[in-house]
Amino acid sequence: MSELFLYDTYTRSLRKFEPLSSGEVGLYTCGPTVYDYAHIGNLRTYLFEDILRRTLAFNGYTVRHVMNITDVGHLTSDADVGEDKMEKGSRRTGKTAWEIAAFYTEAFHCDLARLNILEPDVWCRATDHIAEQIGEIRCIEAAGFTYQTSDGIYFDTAKLPSYGYIGRLDITGLEAGRRVEMGEKRHATDFALWKFSPPDQKRQMEWDSPWGIGFPGWHIECSAMSAKYLSVYFDIHCGGEDHIAVHHANEIAQTEACHGTRLANFWMHGYFLQLDEAKMSKSTGEFLRIQSLLDRGYDPLAYRMFCLSAHYRTKLNFNWESLDGAVSALHRLRLAVYGWGDPGTALPDKPYLEKFTEAVNDDLNMPRALATTWDLVKSDLPDPVRKATVLAFDRVLGLKLAEWVPQEEPVRAEIAELVEQRRQARAEKRWQDADVFRERIAAAGYEIKDTPQGTQIARRTGA
Repeated sequence: MSELFLYDTYTRSLRKFEPLSSGEVGLYTCGPTVYDYAHIGNLRTYLFEDILRRTLAFNGYTVRHVMNITDVGHLTSDADVGEDKMEKGSRRTGKTAWEIAAFYTEAFHCDLARLNILEPDVWCRATDHIAEQIGEIRCIEAAGFTYQTSDGIYFDTAKLPSYGYIGRLDITGLEAGRRVEMGEKRHATDFALWKFSPPDQKRQMEWDSPWGIGFPGWHIECSAMSAKYLSVYFDIHCGGEDHIAVHHANEIAQTEACHGTRLANFWMHGYFLQLDEAKMSKSTGEFLRIQSLLDRGYDPLAYRMFCLSAHYRTKLNFNWESLDGAVSALHRLRLAVYGWGDPGTALPDKPYLEKFTEAVNDDLNMPRALATTWDLVKSDLPDPVRKATVLAFDRVLGLKLAEWVPQEEPVRAEIAELVEQRRQARAEKRWQDADVFRERIAAAGYEIKDTPQGTQIARRTGA
């Protein structure tokens, strides 16, 4: 089997992956802030992480996957100003912060299931780990990296020469552009470890601490919980590209100050999904959910297929025409695999399996892996071998190809009427009219066949 190479954002290089512990991989992925539904742009990142996890397993590793649920501490601005997103969501919905956290956490679980994304081995909610976060802050404090203001405990980034390396931050430039809303922060890049509850604002989520009543900052939860469930130095940490410059820079700073490590050996990031060439964002209130696709009649796995068409480190532009293309491709693949019948005792074809493995082990090159899959479909290998091989591929693709079976679809009333009009035209030997009706039926996505048993109609493959 070919060696696995992954792109590490920290070193900005493609590196050979070797686990810190033989045969085992510790994987931490930043989870959702559960104040609203996840949009399909968010879910592209979770799909990339799912492909990574499946590829690691494909290479024979045992993966321990940990994902956090942010249900406190994520303010509306990464600059440590604004309202907690959970409190804001509570005001928007009329539910308590605890109720909306539970509601949107369940919605997120549902989205993962619809996309056939494997759930992590460990779910960890920030509100269940307040003690661990306080312990981490005390460690950072003891190392001399904190200071106190009227609104919280802050990390002094000037005391850490390596701060911001993962984002290649221009600290001098950031200081020159410091903003009025910095408040009592000493430096533009300093960030909150613990925020005090505002005396004039009632909060639903707050806890006692050595520094006063309040709540943890957003960044400390990942440092504390990954250390608890993996270690202070583990294999791979993932997230979206928007995490690089702030959230992940701050996670690394916290762990360097407390434990002397950069937290993870590999840092990997998925790039944005764009809608009409603009980043999809919850903040605008205009975003597409998996439910939005379902409402339009799309199979969520077609969206998974769509995401497989681009490398995770490239931006991907979403439009309905492209999704329709993924629908057609997925349908063709399903029909082919189903038509090959039972693989029986057949083994996967070794050359195709090696070619597929080389693709996924080249930093998860899924477009090349899909190209190999289509080459297999068009090959003249025996059907049982093709079936066994593509099902081996599907351990990474995650398209549930073994489970799919064709479903009888009722013909729409207007199509049935066209079929009847064509039948009548043929009976009256109006052949030109009959051809017009056939063309209209084909344009609607159906095939029509005249057999001794009568006229048969079926949805056209790929339609």
